[in-house]
Amino acid sequence: MTEAASGETPNEERTADEDAYNGVLGAFPYAIRASESLLFKTYGVIGGLLAGLIAFLFTLSLVGIVANTTGTAGGVFSFSRAFVIFVGFVVVFPLIAPVLSVARRHRRTGSTPRYDAALGLAGYVFVLSLYLALLLSIPPEQQEPTSNAVVQLFYDLPGIYGLVPPTLAGLVLYLVHRRLT
Repeated sequence: MTEAASGETPNEERTADEDAYNGVLGAFPYAIRASESLLFKTYGVIGGLLAGLIAFLFTLSLVGIVANTTGTAGGVFSFSRAFVIFVGFVVVFPLIAPVLSVARRHRRTGSTPRYDAALGLAGYVFVLSLYLALLLSIPPEQQEPTSNAVVQLFYDLPGIYGLVPPTLAGLVLYLVHRRLT
């Protein structure tokens, strides 16, 4: 494109390209570089690695389910495959949402260290909620004996309560974003 056709000088065009990030993977380094919040920067690295690991594990579980159900009729097996994909998305998306929000905000309107730090903290809360969900959903036959009263309390609760911490943490993440925008 020529300078007259685009309305930008070559330097402005290059700056726009340097500031751009291409997709989800490009948003991580962009948000980490653009943020002034150390808390968010650490979450960007840890949250990104954790999201990648969890996505990889869900992919492996999907491959295992497909391998175990090959040659069978649809129905329940198709549902179980779709359910693994859905749960993987529900777990991974809130892990990457703070980074995507900070990257988008830095690119469009500019962000504040307060917003970045609040989303980093909300991201860490979501990571903690995933741990609590795992603790709550451990089947009784796989629970190890413990003298810790808090862990024992989580063991004694029904497994369905494992949905509560990530749901609440996801809601907190959304509310922090909405409050600070």
